[in-house]
Amino acid sequence: MKILGIGSRIDHAEYGKGVVTNVTSQHYWVTFIENGLETIDLDSDFEIIEAADGDVDTISFAEVESSLVRILKTWSDVSEIVPIADKFKGGKLILEPADTNLKPYELPIDKFFNKIIMVRDRLRVMEQRINSSDLDEQNKVDLQQYITRIYGSLTSFNILFKSKSHNFVGQRSK
Repeated sequence: MKILGIGSRIDHAEYGKGVVTNVTSQHYWVTFIENGLETIDLDSDFEIIEAADGDVDTISFAEVESSLVRILKTWSDVSEIVPIADKFKGGKLILEPADTNLKPYELPIDKFFNKIIMVRDRLRVMEQRINSSDLDEQNKVDLQQYITRIYGSLTSFNILFKSKSHNFVGQRSK
């Protein structure tokens, strides 16, 4: 199957006449006269009115960007910016001793939150290093389970995260 280039004109049974404006590894992005922008599969049924020549890069910028982000998250020591829940911004953590003669300890919650994020990032790096190590598979599995239990111990701090996608997740019960 020859892939059409950007600028190719087609006639699609459902959407009508249109022009290919982008090509990804799986889809054509086509601007149709009657129906606007639609994505259709590369192997869709349509008539080619005029095929544009030229090399086509079948990977879109969005695909390259998402791949790069995934690679950096997996192999980099760089941590992502994780926002604290709005209700805790500017707040403070107060540790009050039972002995009323002692002074309470106050810590800006943002500082505490950053420490939690650093722990999580270091656990992730440890996890990556375990996976790429020369350990036998059983030792890798054992260490992975241990790290999962550590994540489970940290779930109490999930209340501090603005987005649930950043939450700690421990071992799920079956």
